[in-house]
Amino acid sequence: MYEVTKGKVKDDIPEYITLEEALTLNKNQVRENYKEYINSVFVSMLSMLQFDKLFVRAKGVSVWDNEGNEYYDFLGGYGALNLGHNPDEVIEAVEKVKYMPNILQASIGNLPGVLAHNLAMITPGNLKRSFFCNSGAEAVEGALKLAKIASGKHKIVYCHNSFHGKSMGALSVTGREKYQRYFKPLVPDTIPIPFGDDKALEEVLKNRDVAAFIVEPIQGEGGVIVPPEGYLKKVRELCTKYDAYLILDEVQTGFGRTGKMFACEYEGVVPDIMCLAKSLGGGVMPIGAYITTEEIWQKAYGTMEKALLHTSTFGGNTYACAAAIASIQAIIEKKLPDAAKEKGEYFLGRLKELKEKHPKLIKDVRGKGLLIGIEFNQPEGGLLDKISGGAISKLSSEYLGSLIAGELQNKHRIITAYTLNNPNVIRLEPPLIVTKEQIDKVVDALDEILTRNSSFLGITVSGAKTVLGSLFKRQ
Repeated sequence: MYEVTKGKVKDDIPEYITLEEALTLNKNQVRENYKEYINSVFVSMLSMLQFDKLFVRAKGVSVWDNEGNEYYDFLGGYGALNLGHNPDEVIEAVEKVKYMPNILQASIGNLPGVLAHNLAMITPGNLKRSFFCNSGAEAVEGALKLAKIASGKHKIVYCHNSFHGKSMGALSVTGREKYQRYFKPLVPDTIPIPFGDDKALEEVLKNRDVAAFIVEPIQGEGGVIVPPEGYLKKVRELCTKYDAYLILDEVQTGFGRTGKMFACEYEGVVPDIMCLAKSLGGGVMPIGAYITTEEIWQKAYGTMEKALLHTSTFGGNTYACAAAIASIQAIIEKKLPDAAKEKGEYFLGRLKELKEKHPKLIKDVRGKGLLIGIEFNQPEGGLLDKISGGAISKLSSEYLGSLIAGELQNKHRIITAYTLNNPNVIRLEPPLIVTKEQIDKVVDALDEILTRNSSFLGITVSGAKTVLGSLFKRQ
């Protein structure tokens, strides 16, 4: 077995690890590499809840650890795995282009044009011109720049509790102080408003000096927050009225996740700019994009002087475009938006029954399609909270979601996670190919956890046992 070493050079040859050797590393060696060279605190966090499994195989909704145990993935790569793990059609598409030039800048590639055509066909309204990059955050960065150059304005409005990415521009319109505070000053003239409040939006738009309003149709990381019915339609009207571009971030909600190809289709809304990523690459290749109208693109980049002001080295590479073309085809042919709608309604129905059974623990169940959140109640102050010096309340407000996710993974082999902006919400975002039988297993597992730990203290104690167990294992 290859031993992980900390030496840099031996006999003038770097102490590198080959791919073949990497594939034979055991769990402890994998942990040590990540801990030593990437993020030691993240390793500790995962280890505390025994989330540091070594997964070695994945297919569809399932992944397997190095001991042969099967897990259901109900996290789904935060929406990147609409087709499931390693979909055959996407893998085969990449295989078909393996001898083509992947990155060749001084030319016009075949596949980027085809992918852009296909996106123009499936996105709503008159969206036409695409720009390709590598992630959702990059798509947001490009969209913000597009809005500024095309409008000649510089103010951007965004929502509290939103999540658009962690690169500097995207972070400047991400509505959580925790992620922003250490990186200030951020991009100036970014204005936060409450999500779902069209009156607040009108107030900031009425001076007609705003370049764009960026918003998610459903706030995923905010805790799976669905806005009031008619909100997006009103937003569209206000942006048109006050001459501001509407940027819809469909990075997580796109490609069938909510029961429509794109979530904005529920209200018949056509944005000026749409951001895409995650499942665009079929869970195989990283690719992001924004798509906009002919008019906006011409205003922004329609001259020789401006045509190359925003570019990406890897954006639109052959492998990524092949994966995206195959992904779109599979999503359409398998009718996955319809499947997400049907299974999502079934899932939500079963979870709402669970809420009625455990009203003290479950505060709300909400979502659309297969983007679902379960929000847990906060414990009321009482004797236990006084005895613990407020520790019970603090633990539940910051870690209850992760404790329940830990129970699901360690006792039931179901992978989930809490939402980044609201750690009291467990997200359920499985591949759209999930079966009702697999959904039933998750609901039954949650029922067992909540029945067995019928109070906040029970869940906290159970989670603490997991943490203590993991600590002893590392001694």
